[in-house]
Amino acid sequence: MQNQAPPNPAPSLTITRPDDWHLHLRDGAAMASVLPHTARQFGRAIVMPNLMPPVTTTAQAIAYRERILAALPTGMQFEPLMVLYLTDNTPPDEIRRAKDSGLIHAVKYYPAGATTNSDAGVTDLKKCHKTLEQMQAVGMPFLVHGEVTDPAVDIFDREAVFLDRVLLPLRGDFPHLKIVFEHITTRHAAEYVAYADEFVGATITAHHLLYNRNEIFKGGIRPHYYCLPVLKREEHRQALVDAATSGNSKFFLGTDSAPHAKGAKEHACGCAGCYTALHAMELYAQAFDQAGALDKLEAFASFNGPAFYGLPRNTGAVTLHRESWTLPAELPLGDSTIVPLNSGETMQWKLA
Repeated sequence: MQNQAPPNPAPSLTITRPDDWHLHLRDGAAMASVLPHTARQFGRAIVMPNLMPPVTTTAQAIAYRERILAALPTGMQFEPLMVLYLTDNTPPDEIRRAKDSGLIHAVKYYPAGATTNSDAGVTDLKKCHKTLEQMQAVGMPFLVHGEVTDPAVDIFDREAVFLDRVLLPLRGDFPHLKIVFEHITTRHAAEYVAYADEFVGATITAHHLLYNRNEIFKGGIRPHYYCLPVLKREEHRQALVDAATSGNSKFFLGTDSAPHAKGAKEHACGCAGCYTALHAMELYAQAFDQAGALDKLEAFASFNGPAFYGLPRNTGAVTLHRESWTLPAELPLGDSTIVPLNSGETMQWKLA
């Protein structure tokens, strides 16, 4: 059971403008549809590079950044923080070019086949050791999708097995490589990050804070709650809430908001990903409110991420009001539509 809101709840909450440290924007018309949802809330976002084809070079990342800025509605202030997609063949020199550009802030590791558009991902991290050495040398953060793809490993165990098989050996080989364990979903990951040194951080999504795996099956298959890593047992959800609200600066906000057209989600073989960019801060406020920890939201959303990445905090602020409103059933997505998480349901917080 989720924690109840504290007595005499505050009518509003104002915090320093937050950032999203894990975001999917896609490209083209789809990107133009979803970008304003993020830009109205967040000052910056780490933009995932798993396009088709993936963003594997500095030149491609800079070109993608220019397309994002060109799609930004007039009057909106937003800075995309670009990321390279690591492959078996990424050369060390590309890391130096990325660092020197001043526009690329991380490199992303997708185990090949782990999630959406990850087929070009890494088959064996040993093939990337020279590149990882360069990343460690120049201080380039390494963002890891923390799941193994071994078909013998149960989907609910892939994160815990990744921790033992991949992350611990990686940290032994590269102890000063800055690593973000992205969208953590288990007690094992939360405990590891909490006790790790200053070179390890983690992002946590709002949907993993709010829901356990039962949510996927309430009244039937609910595809809009299907994501990767998949929602886990209640004990793991509670461990994530404890981590996010602990005040530990190693945990920070990353929505992993993932736009997929309605038809691609409501399909015989539907895509993984929850679309939360529309109401991200409302969802996080709900999670922290239920935990009686609204006073911890600002650090999680606005302070911890910039500190880990070595960036200044945003100026300005956002305000959330305790106010009921109904989420739309669908939203435009290019020439299609997208269904936001909790579509048609009533939210208890609203961004001013």
